[in-house]
Amino acid sequence: MLDTIKRLPKNVWVLAATLSLAMASIPLLVLIGGLLGAALAPVPGWATLPLAFNVVGLAIAAIPASIIAKKIGRKMAGFLGMSISLTGVLLCALATIQNSFYLLLLGGFCIGMSVAFLQQFRFAAIESLRDPNDVGPALSVIMLCSIVAGILGPELGGLGKDLIPAAQPYTGSFLIMASVLVLAMLCFTAFKNPVLIEEHESGESRPLLTIVRQPVFLVSVSASLIGYAVMSFLMTSTPISMNVFAGHSLAESKWVIQSHLVAMFLPSLFSGYLIKRLGPALIMTAGAVLYLLVILVASLGQHVLHYWWALVMLGVGWNFLFMSGTTVLPRSYRHSERFKSQAVNDFSIFASQAFASLSAGWVLFKFGWLSQVLYCLPITVLMLFIAIYYLLSERRKPRQE
Repeated sequence: MLDTIKRLPKNVWVLAATLSLAMASIPLLVLIGGLLGAALAPVPGWATLPLAFNVVGLAIAAIPASIIAKKIGRKMAGFLGMSISLTGVLLCALATIQNSFYLLLLGGFCIGMSVAFLQQFRFAAIESLRDPNDVGPALSVIMLCSIVAGILGPELGGLGKDLIPAAQPYTGSFLIMASVLVLAMLCFTAFKNPVLIEEHESGESRPLLTIVRQPVFLVSVSASLIGYAVMSFLMTSTPISMNVFAGHSLAESKWVIQSHLVAMFLPSLFSGYLIKRLGPALIMTAGAVLYLLVILVASLGQHVLHYWWALVMLGVGWNFLFMSGTTVLPRSYRHSERFKSQAVNDFSIFASQAFASLSAGWVLFKFGWLSQVLYCLPITVLMLFIAIYYLLSERRKPRQE
């Protein structure tokens, strides 16, 4: 494992370091977006709109981000994405100064759009590899940067809360985040477009419909899409379910969510290696099984430990599904087809995430936590069947040495 990590190209480490800084804007917005929304929103029910606009911005920009990366290259597209994030962060800072809820929405939307460009970094890492078998470990390095960002973002929120006197707190938090984004851009200057393989095996590009109808493409997208949709659907409602419906404290809810976030990204220490050793199909199947266990545990009760175990398994299951799905995706397209294939993949994933996030609260208040959990059962069973189908089809293939 260490030998694999050591031979990863410099690009992978540059991308990971850049993401550790640039992605901090997301947990920062998650931490204080709702608080600012509650303070600035003209209608109390609109308090979570800054976060909803963030997810919508991500979904809308998913396809344009891939097209732009193809036109101007991975490096320039990365700089463009971070520039959009910088604009969004500054708009949020201006919103606190001017008491403008709508500027806050616009800022959240821009930060979401920037994430679509940052999500392309995982494909840039894959394209930088010399050995296709190193995809899993490379993705592990990229995913682990989210732990750093998850710690850094909330720390910036607390550090800058009262740093600059303004109409609302947190102006300093956004301004510090802007400085972090500039640092991320400086770090990203060390990235080099993987031009050495740009023309290799380009081949004739097939119609998009031909690509997306392949079983391997459908398996890959299904794993990432279902992984994201179920995770967002349950995670978004968990704090409300714990506080409003089950009567648990804010500290208990915070502990559950923090544990969930760690469970999402910490398995990247070994999940990439497991994918390389055992194959993505087996890890995908394990992710689907974990999602079934989530539904089982969450259905048994609403004590704190029910939520904790469910959300921890949800995080690990998401990691397994997303990592395995991303690993399988390059098997479905030729080099010349990668941008449009990746665009469809990302749009499908993040559009489903947007729908899940926007509908989660309504479903919870309308039908309750138990019903919301059980609504995830059919799609989770479907994912298990898809994973088993892929596992069996992979085992039927002759092994290539």
